[in-house]
Amino acid sequence: MLKEKIASIVQENPLLRNIMNLEEVFWENPDYMSFKDVSLPLSKEDINDASSRLKRFEPYIVKAFPETAADKGIIESPLVFADSMKSELEGMWGAKLPGRLLIKCDSHLKISGSIKARGGIYEVLKHAEDLAIKEGLITNESDASYEKFASPEFSRFFSQYEVAVGSTGNLGLSIGIMAAKLGFKASVHMSADAKQWKKDKLRSLGVNVVEYESDYSAAVEEGRKEAARNPRCYFVDDENSINLFLGYSVAALRLKVQLDDMGIKVCDTCPLFVYLPCGVGGGPGGIAFGLKQIYGDDAHVFFAEPTHSPCMMVGCMTGLHNQVCVQDFGIDNITEADGLAVGRASGLVGHMLRNLISGCYTISDETMFKLLAKLADSEKIMLEPSALAGMTGIVNTIATGSGQKYLLNRGIAGKEQNITHIAWATGGSMAPDEIMRDYYNKALYYLGKNQTDHTLPNA
Repeated sequence: MLKEKIASIVQENPLLRNIMNLEEVFWENPDYMSFKDVSLPLSKEDINDASSRLKRFEPYIVKAFPETAADKGIIESPLVFADSMKSELEGMWGAKLPGRLLIKCDSHLKISGSIKARGGIYEVLKHAEDLAIKEGLITNESDASYEKFASPEFSRFFSQYEVAVGSTGNLGLSIGIMAAKLGFKASVHMSADAKQWKKDKLRSLGVNVVEYESDYSAAVEEGRKEAARNPRCYFVDDENSINLFLGYSVAALRLKVQLDDMGIKVCDTCPLFVYLPCGVGGGPGGIAFGLKQIYGDDAHVFFAEPTHSPCMMVGCMTGLHNQVCVQDFGIDNITEADGLAVGRASGLVGHMLRNLISGCYTISDETMFKLLAKLADSEKIMLEPSALAGMTGIVNTIATGSGQKYLLNRGIAGKEQNITHIAWATGGSMAPDEIMRDYYNKALYYLGKNQTDHTLPNA
């Protein structure tokens, strides 16, 4: 039935033709509404509750992961200026880019080195807390010393239970690392595009890795079915999890503190533009939700997707969300950006954010690789390809006709110099050196440069 409707869907949404031709496009969300007019099932109180839970677990985090001791168990990433990279972007596109550009380095989050350290770790901790309270191991959340979660007693208790997840890679790492550390049996169902080094890392920690020859959606579905057969197995559902969503949303509270500390004002005359790489949508969705709760209409959030995997853009543009996948439109969902290689978007995120996100844009693998080398050379920051998707956001909004139209529609035209642009870097620091070298060398190839003339930056 859907196949019969595709032609009419494309006719109603002409930009779909460009998307089906794998072109880089910018889409402004026509369903965007002022934040005060949007009705949502969650609130800022839910974000504060998630933040408080992470606060309770800080003593445990320090005990279990000593590398977090300097930050007192807070898992947070740097926010850094990227003036040199902005100059590189201006050179690549031949356009002046007013405003400031910063990078939110979730690529360097402690424990699992990606944006998934936020939601994934949070959901496992919440599940552990729920079990401990139910068993009576913790009787008063506010007074309990959560250091006890690192004790042999707690580990023995959690060993009776299993935690499972379906993943293209990074979510599997965060879930597997945290679940195994707590003592859970952990299983990660990995799609065909997941990188081998991520599978190897999980197996080295005793995590059961189940591999599939199909894509992300199939891995999630199979993982969900297997977990349903085991009453002691908790399945982390990347497509539908409110807990994951809220774990990600805490990033907005932390970002506000960082911006305030840097003296960066966000208001109607000094707007905030944030560009989030998007796979199934949970991570960027949670962060976008948090940013809108804090900054309202002064925050403009865009999702960035590979040209071969634009599932969120297709879902939002058609209004069909998870009822359609990119394959329905002849798009193969094959990309080097493994963390974004998702053919069907989260219905939860699509419906919740349909009036909140400002738009989406796509980026080719070639462009991501070129930016990888440019960022490594200019800022000494090494990222995996998918983490570069947010980097062209400033170009799309400032230096394209579609972006200028968006600024005009939102009353921002003429205020470009006052915009703070944040490219959200979502992963990369855990990748082995040889993998990073391969990424960098491939990037040099796309740039037409000789590999022998370049050494990998000491990032």
